[in-house]
Amino acid sequence: MNSDVIRLLPDSVANQIAAGEVIQRPASVIKELVENAVDAGATDISIIIKDGGRTLIQVVDDGCGMSPSDARMAFERHATSKIASADDLYSLHTMGFRGEALPSIAAVAQIDLRTMRRGDTVGTRLLISESKFEGQEPATCVPGTNLMVKNLFFHMPARRKFLKKDSVELGHIVHEFERLALVNTGVAFTLINNDATVHKFPAGTLKQRIGSLFGKYLESHIAPLSTETSLVKISGFVGMPRIAKKRGAQQFFFVNGRNMRHPFFHKAVVKCYEQLIAPDAQPSYFINFEVDPSTIDVNIHPQKNEIKFEHEQAIWQILEAAVRETLGKTQATGALDFDRDDAPDIPLFDPDSSAAMPSEGFDEGGFSPFDRQDESEAPKRSTTTWQTRPSAYNDSGTPERWLRPATPPQDWQKLYEDFDRRRADAMTEAASAPDDMQEDGSVISGEDRPVDDGPRSFQLHSSYIVMASHSGIMVIHQRRAHIRILYDRYMAALAEGGPVASQKLLFPEDIELPASQLVALQANTDRLAALGFEVSCSGRYCSITALPAILGEAAGGETLQALLEEIDERGSDSAETLNAPLARAMAESGAIKAVQPLSQPEIDTLTADLFRCAEPSYTPDGARIIAVIGNDDIAALFARGS
Repeated sequence: MNSDVIRLLPDSVANQIAAGEVIQRPASVIKELVENAVDAGATDISIIIKDGGRTLIQVVDDGCGMSPSDARMAFERHATSKIASADDLYSLHTMGFRGEALPSIAAVAQIDLRTMRRGDTVGTRLLISESKFEGQEPATCVPGTNLMVKNLFFHMPARRKFLKKDSVELGHIVHEFERLALVNTGVAFTLINNDATVHKFPAGTLKQRIGSLFGKYLESHIAPLSTETSLVKISGFVGMPRIAKKRGAQQFFFVNGRNMRHPFFHKAVVKCYEQLIAPDAQPSYFINFEVDPSTIDVNIHPQKNEIKFEHEQAIWQILEAAVRETLGKTQATGALDFDRDDAPDIPLFDPDSSAAMPSEGFDEGGFSPFDRQDESEAPKRSTTTWQTRPSAYNDSGTPERWLRPATPPQDWQKLYEDFDRRRADAMTEAASAPDDMQEDGSVISGEDRPVDDGPRSFQLHSSYIVMASHSGIMVIHQRRAHIRILYDRYMAALAEGGPVASQKLLFPEDIELPASQLVALQANTDRLAALGFEVSCSGRYCSITALPAILGEAAGGETLQALLEEIDERGSDSAETLNAPLARAMAESGAIKAVQPLSQPEIDTLTADLFRCAEPSYTPDGARIIAVIGNDDIAALFARGS
């Protein structure tokens, strides 16, 4: 009996296992093929997809191309032209280096490759299916590479079943395309989906590329970031605090021309915005790091988007200082911009010069509203004496003692002596006023004073509602409470079923949508119409002509964009799944501000409505609404010896 149980897997099985790490969905294929095209020196890349990438993914570039033997060898595992030894891993200047992308793609799809080098008169065509070589022949083609990936996961029903519907996969492709286009601004890109052009823009600067991808509004609200040290060179753009968003913020890190995720550096950027944006908002940023390749390790994740830095702590400090400096220079924190052409001319300080005494000139023959009128010409004053008024005011509502004299004073010392005397008189009047004086000047009598301890609740810092409870002191976050109230109200209205009543807008609201949200809008037009939205689009510019009637006065464009961000991020398979995102988006758009003064009746109404909700303690997103300081905690504060 043979007891050996370990065996060597066939190449086809090993390739499929490797493909599971590298190729997860159509967007992964596009990432690998575009990075190969960039490494080949391409200046113009076209991406053509059909059916969300299931049927066809085609990448056409004008790079260096391949010879017939190189084209055949490229689909062998660990075959690469990027490195020759292990030492090359610490001096990488290319996107690819493992030699796994093309064989992984060939293991899960059908490949049709046409390529030709510059200077050659004829190219080559290569056919591969399920890692099996099916043929190679000379072909007429233009210099560069044209690679078609057909029927992704065609022989793997389980993997194909887990692909989302076409609109969701297209959304992932668009997001991957955005990352590739941002990091390769010197390359012209075209993205075509089902014969419709989604993106097309020439080579340009990073700022131009940001505007092309996300709209002119974002492009006009970002500030340049630039600093250079011996460890790192940091450049890019950060968004102004006023455009920070709760979700869907554009946040991109690049290092040496490669996309990356880095939570540690993300915290450094967010820390700079702590006092400038709401706690639940996120800033947009597009930041590129240039470092010595020997100080980073990109070979720690199959997708190569997680990177280890040798000088991580030092770069954190440099990044934080650079972002703070940029926000200060661009007046995000109230600083002045002294580099503008129209900046005020600030004279040099001369310690020997003396300041001239200010003079007050006036036209003696001209009209002055402060001239005293002749008694015969002056309008007749009210017979009410000052004793019957709360304070001595003239008929225009101006205090009599504040009326300016007819002739401006010329003795400045005397003027300031008079000012000090009037200020002392005002302080004396304030000190002698009754403690129980109301705003209108009347005094509360002993019989009218409330006998209880005051209102049941009050507002703290225009943000929180404080009230007593049986277990202690209850603190309510007013905006989150209002979000919960509106969310429950909207969900109840949407749950009734049938088309939602729509309200026509007198003036349509125009918005510009990024490509990812435009894809979500086009895929859900009928569902959005059933929910009360009427939207017409021309390119990326859309006009909202009707909104759900239950939306009230909330901003339609903001609500629609929030809903599209939800759809883009989470997807939707039925009309019912849109109810919760729509209700959440409308609630967040229509809720009161985090800092907003409320009257006592408004406080009472808000708290009463909150405690009628089925779940008053948390928002739909799970954020805490109510915090309670227990009686025991209060007693502990005043315990003897504390």
